[in-house]
Amino acid sequence: MYAVLETGGKQYKVSQGDVISVEKLSAKPGEKVELNKILMIGGEKTVIGNPVVKSAKVIGEVVKQDRADKVIVFKMKRRKNYRRTRGHRQAFTSLKITEIVTA
Repeated sequence: MYAVLETGGKQYKVSQGDVISVEKLSAKPGEKVELNKILMIGGEKTVIGNPVVKSAKVIGEVVKQDRADKVIVFKMKRRKNYRRTRGHRQAFTSLKITEIVTA
C-alpha cells in the first residue's frame, strides 16, 4: 500500500517504512506527526481524492531536524565590476513513515 501526500507545497509518494525529507515541520525528533492532506491511496484498491481523500492520514515519526548542503548563489554582471556571493542552507525534517490509515 502506498499514499501520495502533500506537505510544504510538494507531493511525495510514500509507503510504510520509507524515510523522506520534507520542508521543516515544528516537531522534535522522536515525536509523531500526522499528515492529513492525502491526495491518493494506492494498493489493491486505488482511492483518488477530490482534492483530498476524506478520513485518510499518514502517521510518521520525526527522525531528525537538519539543514541541507549549502547552495552557492553567485551574481555577476560582466564589465561592470559587480559580483555578489551568497550561500543558502535549506532546513528540512526527516520523517519515517510508520502507518497509512485509510478510514
